[in-house]
Amino acid sequence: MSEATVDVADLRLPGRDPERDGRADDAPLREDIRLLGRVLGEVIAEQSGADVLELVEATRLQAFAVRRSEADRAGLAARLGDLDVRATNHVIRAFSHFSLLANLAEDLHHERRRRHHRRAGSPPQPGSLAAGFAQLDRAGLDPDVVARELAGALVVPVVTAHPTEVRRRTISQVQQQVTDLIRERDRSAPGEVDEAAWDAALHRSVLTLWQTALLRLSRLRLADEIDEALRYYDLSLFRVVPAINAELRRSLQERWPGSGLPTGPVLQPGSWIGGDRDGNPFVTADAVRRASSRQAETALGHHLAELTELYRELSMSDRLVTPTPPLRALADASRDDSPFRADEPYRRALLGVHARLAATAGRVLGQVPGTPPHAALEPYDTPGELLADLAVVDASLRSHGAGALADDRLARLRDAVDVFGFHLAGLDVRQNSAVHEEVVGELLAWAGVCADYAALDEAARVELLAGELRVRRPLVRPGAELSELARGELDLLAAAAGQVALLGPRAVPNYVISMCESVSDVLEVAVLLKEVGLLDPDGADGPTCPVGISPLFETIGDLQAAGDTMTAVLAQPVYRALVADRGDQQEVMLGYSDSNKDGGYLAANWALYRAELALVEVARREGVRLRLFHGRGGTVGRGGGPSYEAIRAQPPGAVAGALRITEQGEVIAAKYGEPDLARRNLEALVAATLEATLLDVEGLGDDAEEAYALLDDLAGRAQAAYRELVHETPGFVEWFRAATPIRELAELNIGSRPPSRKAGDRIADLRAIPWVFSWSQARIMLPGWYGTGAALESWIGDDPARLARLRELHRRWPFLRTVLSNMGMVLAKTDLDLAARYAELVPDPELRARVFDRIREEHGRTCRVLLAVTGDDHLLADNPSLERSIRNRFPYLEPLHHLQVEMLRRRRTGDDDELVRRNIQLTINGIATALRNSG
Repeated sequence: MSEATVDVADLRLPGRDPERDGRADDAPLREDIRLLGRVLGEVIAEQSGADVLELVEATRLQAFAVRRSEADRAGLAARLGDLDVRATNHVIRAFSHFSLLANLAEDLHHERRRRHHRRAGSPPQPGSLAAGFAQLDRAGLDPDVVARELAGALVVPVVTAHPTEVRRRTISQVQQQVTDLIRERDRSAPGEVDEAAWDAALHRSVLTLWQTALLRLSRLRLADEIDEALRYYDLSLFRVVPAINAELRRSLQERWPGSGLPTGPVLQPGSWIGGDRDGNPFVTADAVRRASSRQAETALGHHLAELTELYRELSMSDRLVTPTPPLRALADASRDDSPFRADEPYRRALLGVHARLAATAGRVLGQVPGTPPHAALEPYDTPGELLADLAVVDASLRSHGAGALADDRLARLRDAVDVFGFHLAGLDVRQNSAVHEEVVGELLAWAGVCADYAALDEAARVELLAGELRVRRPLVRPGAELSELARGELDLLAAAAGQVALLGPRAVPNYVISMCESVSDVLEVAVLLKEVGLLDPDGADGPTCPVGISPLFETIGDLQAAGDTMTAVLAQPVYRALVADRGDQQEVMLGYSDSNKDGGYLAANWALYRAELALVEVARREGVRLRLFHGRGGTVGRGGGPSYEAIRAQPPGAVAGALRITEQGEVIAAKYGEPDLARRNLEALVAATLEATLLDVEGLGDDAEEAYALLDDLAGRAQAAYRELVHETPGFVEWFRAATPIRELAELNIGSRPPSRKAGDRIADLRAIPWVFSWSQARIMLPGWYGTGAALESWIGDDPARLARLRELHRRWPFLRTVLSNMGMVLAKTDLDLAARYAELVPDPELRARVFDRIREEHGRTCRVLLAVTGDDHLLADNPSLERSIRNRFPYLEPLHHLQVEMLRRRRTGDDDELVRRNIQLTINGIATALRNSG
């Protein structure tokens, strides 16, 4: 590596470049941060006293000096360590709010810059639909190819019940007040805003923020998680999702008219909240019913409210216009005999549509959201019937020159009904394969079919299960005495079947099998679906099931075997017939969390890529259309990172017009909290899906196999280095639990699901979210980089040609470029000098040094080799936006880390003061807020 080696001591840290610090474009951001900091300081002084403000300000100045390498970190740590617990609380709260307000200013600045680019007529940004279609236009695509590749096109962001959002909704609401005030000032001409009134309003909002508790008093319940996710529909999704579908449909038809392109909604929402039972005992039959009902209530409430607004707007008189006969018939069927509306056929028609939809809500929910209907009419059985009536209104408006009205609220409502139906979002069910095995074994034993299913080998299991799937006979009768586990699983599936009957097949579209390893794991779920009547083995055209079965491959070993497993699954005639019934569509889910925990960052990402290549080949050979479901988390260690680049980095054929992807925790708020953000992020998903489907984005050509072999080698080396530390080093688990706040994290009220799948002290038993979250809190970020440096350095050795080869692949190959870019982001957020303070919490000095020295050595190695491969001179050379963000936010993290370590030390040495415990939780909250992606 000789000439390309960069010493870690010479790395340019974010914020050290005066030229970047002085960018005129960022002046409004700096002004906002100063303004918000000043107002917060005023509030602290008036509420907590000048002495507290003096302490906070002195800490702030010293923290910034530390970040500029102008002050000693140990001095700051020592001064903060001498504070009493109440003064500590003031400082933690102050810096948590500083971080929160800096985030807010940063988001507003992103919005400001986008608005500037639009006004300046700048080219469309990568990731937008406009930029995506410009790429497709340049490619000169064949219409038949486009139609074939986009058949069944589908993009589904799936919100999940894995919360890492530490903010309370109340805090978010106050943040929104501050955001609205700054936005109002930005968009007003000089002199338009009453400065005194504006300043007073900002002061009131920051005062409210200071006097509002950052922490929840109790753990979130599942019902709270369901409601929390639903609020994003009113915030942004009702407005944005139909608009993107309409633009996409229009753009496709303009370019390739008459090609049989999709006309239905491509972008559709999904959810796991209330259906993901894997490791969450609170997901029960009642939870499925509540989640589905609340979703239906949200969708139907929206549609009814829009119909009410349409009724007010479409006041046309038939003395002035001539509506179509179908519109008159719709008006006559409404049973509205008011003399005041005798000449208003549209209002009478819409009253009837509203009444029928209200009857649907009454049937589905037992109540009618919003305005009561004027009369009792027959309910709609399907959203298609409602759409047919709305189409009558549309056609009539256009017949007398009112097409502009048809293109406004009516068009938006039609698009909304098309995508959200009566169900709002598809609710997936998920459970672990080990549970299915136990439950099916119990059912088979109860029915006298097989006394000991668990003792059978795989071949015998498959034969037995396939036989059960050929007959309609259930295994148990209603009311059978079963274990609590078996009864719970069957009741949940029966509830899902009830929601499908009530709301249609889109209500529960998929059953996801966690830790799927074999054919029997898939057939067991099919047997359970048959047991509750969802799967019919003997339909008119063969076996049918409205719920798709989605195997989830998670560990490195399962990913490596995924192709063989799916080949064997599709070789089962009864299962292949089910796939045929679903239009020859097979979904497979890929897990980013457990694979990373199992084999480390590079090995996990490459195992996923290899699995996709194998699955694409299986699908081609078997004549099925593959849809991949990516289980990505918020952090790079759990598959996070920019979605647009990640989708474009998929292997050829892996996207194929369809994509499902999980969204969770703080990522949901960051992406969908406002219409502008939601539009940008959802467009990125759709644009990347189109580009990855229709363009050669891999760019390797004939060099692909050689590149794959190289990554096979690197991944093997990286996995060995990672496992040597995490799974093979004596005392590593003890070190991890002492040097990170993993134990204290379990006390934070951020989600309904337990932190571990089962009791135990193994890494394998720990859920990926607390695993990654804990490393983030200690600023080690180990799941996002460890092992990669060792792999790259050992492969390159002293051979300049090998380094040149990696540089070439980094330039040409989106996969490698994305993997290394995301790793650079993680390394830039890593701070091993701060991490060393956490390591001091490990009581055994020998263990402390043995593990931490290896982490520090690998970190330096990884930074050096990464820069050698990319050719950059600092870690965030390809991400100036994040570089600026870190420069603005990370000084506020400094005191929080030092105080967290001090509070952890006091707590673990027996200080049971409740304020010490609360201070720990506040630091966890504040650090997560500043890092912005914790799990």
